[in-house]
Formats: sequence, C-alpha cells, structure tokens
Amino acid sequence: MKRAVAGSLALLLVLLLGYLFYVARQIEHQSTIDQAQAADVILVLGAAEYRGKPSPVLRARLDHALALYDRGLAPYILTTGGAGGDPVYTEGEVGRAYLTENGVPSEAILVEPQGRTTGQSVDAAAEIMRSTNLHSCIVVSDGYHIYRVKRLLEAQHIKVYGSPRPDAGHLSRSQLRWLYFRQAVGYFLWQAGVNI
Repeated sequence: MKRAVAGSLALLLVLLLGYLFYVARQIEHQSTIDQAQAADVILVLGAAEYRGKPSPVLRARLDHALALYDRGLAPYILTTGGAGGDPVYTEGEVGRAYLTENGVPSEAILVEPQGRTTGQSVDAAAEIMRSTNLHSCIVVSDGYHIYRVKRLLEAQHIKVYGSPRPDAGHLSRSQLRWLYFRQAVGYFLWQAGVNI
C-alpha cells in the first residue's frame, strides 16, 4: 500500500513538473512577442522605486509605455503598484510623477497604488478599467511577466495585448529560465486559487 501511494505521489510530481516546464516554455515564447496595437489603455506593471524615483526596471517600463502613448496607441496610461519598503511613495504614484514629468497630461494617467503582488495589482487595475469603461489594454512589463498578466486579465474579460519592455540584456540564460519557471509556478498557483 505504501509503495502504491509513493508511486502515485511520484507520478503526480513528475506530471506537475512537466506541466510547469511546458508553461515556462509558453512564457518564454510570449516574452519575445510585441503585440502592441490600438487599445483603451496602456497598463504598466509596477517595479521598485527608490525614494520617489523609479528603479532602472520601472523606468524602462515607463519609457516603453511613454513610447507607445506617443505613437497614439492608447489615450490613457494606468500605472500600478503599492508601497514596497518605502512607506512614503507607491510604485503607481512614482510612475505617474515620472510620466507627467515626461509630458503625459495628468488627466491621461490612472493610478492603482495599492497592489503588493502582481495578482493584487492586476485585480485592482481590472476594477479601475471596468469603472472607467475601458475594455482593452496593452500590458507593459518585463517579457517574463507578460504571459501570466495576460491570463489574469483575460480571465476578467479584458482584451489584452502584450508589449514587453526592451530587453536590458543584463540577465543570463539561466536567470531567464529561472524567471520563466517562477512565473509558471505563479500561474499554476493562480489556477489553484492562490493569487500571488
């Protein structure tokens, strides 16, 4: 009996790992595709900020969103992210400040300043979109992030186009593979009802 249980558990583990590696490959594929096209809003996923200034990662995401906005692909930009270790600033508000400093009118910027995780930020952004009658978005983030964010938004009946920020080129192949796998785990947990 113990052998049968151990064998079943081993099979489940192999199946789970196989599924996670399959999803990681899908994430890797999505990470290189820029689908930017006309939409209602450009949704920028938050990243670290330092004393009210965007980190290099957040700045690269905001610059990419700004380029899409300047191309006329959407009339609004929605920045996301709550306070990380800094109780004074939020990622979303720092994003808004950066965009206004770079010429985006404040009335064209929406802010989600509460989310502490991707799941929380996406849920709050979807609620903002519903309340302002916005039905489609271009998601701007790092490439490895796009697949999961798209699935979270599509589950809320939002039309989503992914547009990864230009690659900074500072990550090794093994680091990228780890990020793809980590996002696959996050996606699996979301499917299991744990929104991280």
